[in-house]
Amino acid sequence: MSDSNHTGTFFFLAGLPGIEAVHKWLFIPLCAMYVASLVGNSLILWVVRSEPSLHQPMYYFLLMLAVTDLGLSASTLPTVLPIYLLGLRKVTMDMCLAQLFFIHTFSIMESSVLLTMALDRFVAISNPLHYGTILTSPRVASLGLASVVRSVGLHIPAPIMLRKLPCQNRLLSHSYCLHPDVMKLACVDTHINSAYGLFVVLSTLGVDSVLIVLSYVLIFQTVLSIASKAERLKALNTCVSHICAVLLFYTPMIGLSMIHRFGRWASPSSRVLLSYIHFLIPPVLNPVVYTIKTKQIRLRMLRLLGSGGAGIRDT
Repeated sequence: MSDSNHTGTFFFLAGLPGIEAVHKWLFIPLCAMYVASLVGNSLILWVVRSEPSLHQPMYYFLLMLAVTDLGLSASTLPTVLPIYLLGLRKVTMDMCLAQLFFIHTFSIMESSVLLTMALDRFVAISNPLHYGTILTSPRVASLGLASVVRSVGLHIPAPIMLRKLPCQNRLLSHSYCLHPDVMKLACVDTHINSAYGLFVVLSTLGVDSVLIVLSYVLIFQTVLSIASKAERLKALNTCVSHICAVLLFYTPMIGLSMIHRFGRWASPSSRVLLSYIHFLIPPVLNPVVYTIKTKQIRLRMLRLLGSGGAGIRDT
């Protein structure tokens, strides 16, 4: 992929292998998932912005999560739906590199937001009387800005380095461009690119996941020190939504990373399915989880839909 001919380079993306005859039917659930993601996260943004009672750190972090989920959905949508509806698998190199940059950037950004949300839950449970003075609006904004700067800064080298790799094979194994997938097409040594990718994963997703686990160890220690069983359950209940979001994001991500680096035994369909679970499911389910488990958001949604949320019991 030398600079002299990169403008004429194309890649070919893949759908679920072995079931090409029903690809057009798969367009329907995939399209429904994208609509659900875009509508659900947009509603979260609207509710948090329009409801003064939600102008608190916890909901600002939820707003950040909704923004990253929208970005992740918008990054994969341009290639996934055309593959299944129109059979369009061809993508230019520039579009491919831009897509992998945004996919990986928003993915790391989501990991950063999940870490800040774990910090939020730790402060709220361990030091509730000083919650508002510790997590002030400027500090919340600084955490959000740091997440963006880290995610963007770490992934700027990716398209630059991949652009310089010569390759002959043009067939990718996913419905969107990913760094490990594009890197494997190179016909030269890719140890530097591989080391860079591993460094990014370990310094972001690896560090974030360890810090999230550590946060919950400290949270559980604090909860166990509470005398009242009802208060312990109430404190833990505030963490359920975040724990679900963490599991939705990290579980398939770990499996996908392992398959890309060590899973030569894995079937092509399992790789594609796992990547769909990782990139498509969290943006769909995160708004659902937070709407169900957060009374203020649930009631605001019900009022928006005209269903009268006043009688809904708090869970």
